[in-house]
Amino acid sequence: MSKHIRRLTELAVLTAVSLIIFAVELQIPNPFPIPGIKLGLANIITVYAVYHYKAHEVAAVVAVRLLLGAVFSGNFAALIYSASGAVLCLLGMLILRRWIDEKHMWVASVLGAVLHNTGQMAAALLVTRTPQLMLYYPFLLVSGCLAGLFTGLCAQAVSARFKRKK
Repeated sequence: MSKHIRRLTELAVLTAVSLIIFAVELQIPNPFPIPGIKLGLANIITVYAVYHYKAHEVAAVVAVRLLLGAVFSGNFAALIYSASGAVLCLLGMLILRRWIDEKHMWVASVLGAVLHNTGQMAAALLVTRTPQLMLYYPFLLVSGCLAGLFTGLCAQAVSARFKRKK
């Protein structure tokens, strides 16, 4: 198998796994009374990919997951919030990987979560023109940091596991 086909296959598998995780997470009731708070388990794949693939490859995985996730959830209105957060998060983590090594990818994940919440909040403020939404922001940041820590540690464990297999 050629290198390009192998790489494309790996990216397709990562995209499929992230969509499966996304679909499973959709079935879990949200225990938080604040809209927008969730674990974001599919981001485990994004964090892993940031450290193992080229920027445009990771962006493709994230874009496909966002679009198909909107189709699977039937919630196209949420796409603007998800995309705003994802773009800011992805850009931030791609920059951070220059200084934060793979053994500390959880740090990039936490900072990525903060950027994701910031992107979502900016989109919500632009769409709704409701400044009172900023009252949610501290709660989003705390939950985002906790979720980012969890997903980052999971991505780090996946990365370490794959390295042992090679």
